[in-house]
Amino acid sequence: MWQSYVNGLLVALGLIMAIGTQNAFVLAQSLRREHHLPVAALCIVCDAILVAAGVFGLATVLAQNPLLLAIARWGGAAFLLWYGTLALRRAFSKQSLAQGENLKVRSLRAVLLSALAVTLLNPHVYLDTVLLIGSLGAQQTEPGAYVAGAASASFLWFATLALGAAWLAPWLARPATWRLLDCLVAAMMFSVAYQLISA
Repeated sequence: MWQSYVNGLLVALGLIMAIGTQNAFVLAQSLRREHHLPVAALCIVCDAILVAAGVFGLATVLAQNPLLLAIARWGGAAFLLWYGTLALRRAFSKQSLAQGENLKVRSLRAVLLSALAVTLLNPHVYLDTVLLIGSLGAQQTEPGAYVAGAASASFLWFATLALGAAWLAPWLARPATWRLLDCLVAAMMFSVAYQLISA
């Protein structure tokens, strides 16, 4: 049982720590201190559900259905291009020149819907979380323990990212920092979208 748990923990940590759209979103929300803890909690819950779904059968369904993967790929690329464009507009607008605390605060509902979109409309979540982590978990002697290990990795990572970035926010609350952050988020979104389109 513990071996399966540790396998899930290590595999998920290795994949989740790579800089991706979800991490960039959580980081941006945490630096803004804009509903960052609910966003982190939502990401943790989504990851746990997706890993469990992959381990217990969804990985096999996706691997056998090219149409579903194509829909996820093109829909995800369109969403990432749209979200990257929004970040780029923020970076070069007058709003980005305001101090972080003076930025217009969005409602919890709006932020959580954005977090859901970044999580569920990103095809990499299905390729990495469902297909890769899920198919590895299906081969474990204790799949449930593997899912628990992967969920623990998600909890550790997103809690650390949200709390750590929020703690650093006062030192990073300069106009240039917010402009750079939005540029980095845009670059990340465009990069992943390009990878999807050119694949």
